[in-house]
Amino acid sequence: MSKELIIGKNPVLEVLASKREVYSVSILDKLNKKTADEIYEAAQAKGVVVNRVSRGKLDSLTNGRHQGIIASVEGYAYASLEDLFDLAESKDEQPFFIILDEIEDPHNLGAILRTADATGAHGVIIPKRRAVGLTQSVAKASTGAIEYIPVVQVTNIVQTIKQLKERYVWIVGTSKEGAEDYRTLDGETAIALVIGNEGKGISKLVLENCDWTVSLPMIGKIPSLNASVASSLLMYEIYRKRYPLGE
Repeated sequence: MSKELIIGKNPVLEVLASKREVYSVSILDKLNKKTADEIYEAAQAKGVVVNRVSRGKLDSLTNGRHQGIIASVEGYAYASLEDLFDLAESKDEQPFFIILDEIEDPHNLGAILRTADATGAHGVIIPKRRAVGLTQSVAKASTGAIEYIPVVQVTNIVQTIKQLKERYVWIVGTSKEGAEDYRTLDGETAIALVIGNEGKGISKLVLENCDWTVSLPMIGKIPSLNASVASSLLMYEIYRKRYPLGE
């Protein structure tokens, strides 16, 4: 089993609260008492040893970017497509997935996972090639959401889209030339939102396999939004339709 290093207070606390195996936790010997006590309490509940070490030791493990806390944990496990459907069914909800077409920035992926968790998405689908995977940088950017949102890594996005269509999931792409305003999104149906690469957008073949496209109306000088910002707006539109005020 591969191992990963998790860095920072919140990501470490989240992994200690998750089902993932944690092998050890190391904290700075001069870490403030309040934070140290939080780590000790969470680690004790999971039966994990906490080691107090010097700054030099932590620096050597993380190139100096550790915030005084690191954990050695079981490597990230990818989910299957079936896992996503099972999660939706267990919540008695229509599937709500996010498909990322060659997102390369770990900070974008981390932010998308964070919003996916907040809006009730059942999982994120990413390609194996030409895209960032589940890394420590992604974990840090997600502030712990990586522990709760299933991520499926697939060989071919187009083939995966076809599989989803066979199971009656509508595929909605995002494009500045999108056919409909994003505010027309229907939150009641089974849906997968496709978010494109930071620079190129959605690839031509993937776009051709979308059922329809939506756009984010803009009146400013900049023609597009950051991928994580755009996806957040779209996910919250689905959330707004699925969980209206008063329910």
